[in-house]
Amino acid sequence: MQKNLIKIAVATALGLVALTAAAEDMYRGAWYAVPGASYMSTDSDLEAKNGGGAFIRLGKELSPKWDIQTGLSYNRANDDIAGSSGHYKQTTFGVDALYMLSRDSFRPFLLTGLGVAHNNVDYSIPTIQDKTKTSWLANIGVGAQYLINDSFGLQADIRQQWSRSNAKAPSTTFDADGIVGNTLVNLGGIFRFGAPTPMPVAQAEPEAAPAPVEPAPAPAVVEAEPAPAPVAAAEACQPSIETITISAEKLFGFDKSKLQDGAKPILDGVVAKIKANPEIELIMVTGHTDRLGSDAYNQKLSERRANQVKAYLVAQGVDAKRLKATGKGESEPVVACEGVKASKELIACLQPNRRVVISASSQREVGCH
Repeated sequence: MQKNLIKIAVATALGLVALTAAAEDMYRGAWYAVPGASYMSTDSDLEAKNGGGAFIRLGKELSPKWDIQTGLSYNRANDDIAGSSGHYKQTTFGVDALYMLSRDSFRPFLLTGLGVAHNNVDYSIPTIQDKTKTSWLANIGVGAQYLINDSFGLQADIRQQWSRSNAKAPSTTFDADGIVGNTLVNLGGIFRFGAPTPMPVAQAEPEAAPAPVEPAPAPAVVEAEPAPAPVAAAEACQPSIETITISAEKLFGFDKSKLQDGAKPILDGVVAKIKANPEIELIMVTGHTDRLGSDAYNQKLSERRANQVKAYLVAQGVDAKRLKATGKGESEPVVACEGVKASKELIACLQPNRRVVISASSQREVGCH
């Protein structure tokens, strides 16, 4: 059984590496707790049946590619020696580094970790020696997270775990004095408490049209001649440009680049306005992000979001030739939020920077005759 589990772990690791893709969402530095249950395939030297237990871990998103988790676990298996009874019990404390292959809702990862293990071979063999041993712990494995929403998800992993036992019984064939390797399959829930809820923003309004230029005052009347009629000064001739700014949270799920259902009514209003104004020559869709995460990642995320909006407008009947999508990443912030340290407060402060801007240029010019 243990060899089969190791083969599954190796095959899964190779599959996850092959599926490595660009992250769909950026990390947010969230903290999270992972309580769960374990199934344990014990080392054959321990002569114990397969067992199970529970664990609790605390995790932190360190970067777009790395998480760290630390926590406690307890597993127990029944003795499998004829004429004996008792249990093999293992308590561990460890720290795991997780290399995240994606930041999408489905997040496969590779893991490795170190820690301390307390092995207790509590069998009823009278001659057994050194039943308990506290030693180093090492493990390696693969797993995946699946975020159902911003606050809750699931995590599963399979890992090979090594520690040391000194237990042996000289008068019998039982000898577990040495390194023991247990295979564990873990399943738990993810409770994220460092990721903020998306915040609503005020509805954006189109930019106001330029104010008309006041006519020049009429010239003074000369008594000897009839007064000439007053002439108004020429109005400025400017192109008609209208801009609509929409918060990213209104169009996309938190840290997503796929349009959510609530985005459709907003964009349908934009479509109706475009169709009602055939003189509109060019519609520019520009995506913007905040400064969290790398420049390269933010640039790609802003481009994906802009292209998603463009694709929706085209699907609703807007001529693709009138549309252009581009991403500006974090290069044009609206707010700086200098001095804000806490992750949750910083994300909320930077919310205005996460936006999509739709600019429409018209053939008609304001003030031109």
